[in-house]
Amino acid sequence: MKELRIKAKLTQEQASKITGLSVKFISEVENGRRNPSDKTKIKFAKAYRVKPVEIYLACQRTKCSKKKERK
Repeated sequence: MKELRIKAKLTQEQASKITGLSVKFISEVENGRRNPSDKTKIKFAKAYRVKPVEIYLACQRTKCSKKKERK
């Protein structure tokens, strides 16, 4: 996800303003700690000017779309 944001030449702050999401949330998604909903993935796609499938694939690579395992 971070790579897509950087490729779009956006800071987390700029992405936050465009998407309406907090900088903290964006950071957590980029670091695989949060799982964005499908609606939120669409917001990312629009902000980063990519197809939604690219967001889904980026989430898979950063594990943001995988549920955390319970211990």
